[in-house]
Amino acid sequence: MEIDYDLSEVSNIAKTLIDHLKYSTILFYGDLGAGKTTLIKAIVKELGSNDKVSSPTFSLINEYRTADNHTIFHLDLYRLKNENEAFDLGIEEILETDSLKLIEWPQKINTLLENDVHSAKISSINVTKRKIEFQ
Repeated sequence: MEIDYDLSEVSNIAKTLIDHLKYSTILFYGDLGAGKTTLIKAIVKELGSNDKVSSPTFSLINEYRTADNHTIFHLDLYRLKNENEAFDLGIEEILETDSLKLIEWPQKINTLLENDVHSAKISSINVTKRKIEFQ
């Protein structure tokens, strides 16, 4: 599915993606500033978490809880230098869970990823418009 949207519509886009989830992992692709974290914030909120969602650029992994005590993992792998660092962080254990995993910059751990994942490619059309290709 491919959708053009305004940043003011990000909650609606989050609901649409949630409605189309078949797998527990979404890989987010896009340039810096494309809106990956903004969309992830909206997804976490729509799933009923009251946790403050922020980019895990420095911690690499954030964990959120929904109101019904489900776990959501948010990984931002931008600063990862290689897959060995991913192993050191215990990413393979996170990938094996049934929890929802929202992964920015997944190309850093390509060989660790399974085939049963969603892909969300976000591109910037202009200052307020984005395009998402979701599979």
